[in-house]
Amino acid sequence: MAVRRRYRSVLFVPADRTDRVQSAPRRGADAVVADLEDAVAPDAKPAAREGLVELLRDSRIDGRVMVRVNAADTPWFADDVAALAPVLGALEALVLPKASPAAAAELDRLLTTHSAPDGLQVLAIAETAAGILDARATGAASARVTTMMFGVADLSAELGVTVTAEGSELAHARAHLVLASAAAGLLPPLDGPYLTLDDPEGLARSVRTARELGFGGKATIHPAQIPAVHAEFTPDARALARAREIVAAHEAAQSSGSGVARLADGTFIDEPVARRARDLLVGQEADT
Repeated sequence: MAVRRRYRSVLFVPADRTDRVQSAPRRGADAVVADLEDAVAPDAKPAAREGLVELLRDSRIDGRVMVRVNAADTPWFADDVAALAPVLGALEALVLPKASPAAAAELDRLLTTHSAPDGLQVLAIAETAAGILDARATGAASARVTTMMFGVADLSAELGVTVTAEGSELAHARAHLVLASAAAGLLPPLDGPYLTLDDPEGLARSVRTARELGFGGKATIHPAQIPAVHAEFTPDARALARAREIVAAHEAAQSSGSGVARLADGTFIDEPVARRARDLLVGQEADT
C-alpha cells in the first residue's frame, strides 16, 4: 500500500538540470518533481533520464523527490520506468501525466514488474477533458494512486479558454476533480501551477480559489511561489485551536452518551463537523 502523504506544494524542475534537482529540496516545497516530460525536449530525454538516474543513485538528496515520467501513450514511458527501476526506492512518488484509468493500471503493472517498493505512490495528473471526467476511475485503477493533480495548461488549451487568476473558466473542472478524488477515497487533489510569474496578487487569488474549492495544495514552477502557497494551505494557530475545541467538545458529548455538542458561541457540532476538524489536525501533523 502506497504511503498517503499530503502535500501543500510540489516544485517542478527540469530533470535535465540535475543541479536544480539537487538544490531544489532546499527551497522549501514539500516535495520536488524532476520533470522528464514537458520540461525536456524529445531529443534530450534519453540523456536527461540517464543523468537523473545517476544523480539519484550516487547523491544523497535531502528532501522528498518525485519524477514526472512521460505519458503512457508516448515511446518514452516504459523506458522511463525501466531506467528508474534501480532508484525507485529513493523516490517519494512517480507523477503520471495525461492520466487515465488505463494509464494508471499500466504504470502499476510496470512498477510491479520492476519490484517497486510498496510505499511508492503515484500522483496522477488529470489534464484533458476525458481525464477530468474519468478521474474517479483513474483513482481506483491502482492502489498506488493517492492524489490527483489538476493540469491547467493542457486542459485550458483543449477547451480554448484563457486562464485567469480567479479560475472561473475552469471552476467546473476543478470542482469535478475534487469530488472525484473524494469519491475514489483519495487525498484532496493538488491544483496546477499558476503560470504567470512576477504576479504575486494573481498568485494569491489563484491559491485562495483552489483552497476554497477543496484542493489540498498547489503545484509551483518557481521557488518564489512557495511561500504564498504554504500561507494559504497551512492552518493558522486560530484554526487549529478551533479544531481542537470542536474535537474535544464532540468527544465529551460522546462520553456522556450524546452524538452532538454545542460550543459556547452556539456552533452545533455533530460527527461530520468533528470529522472535518480531525482531518485538519491530522493534515497539520502530516505537514510537520
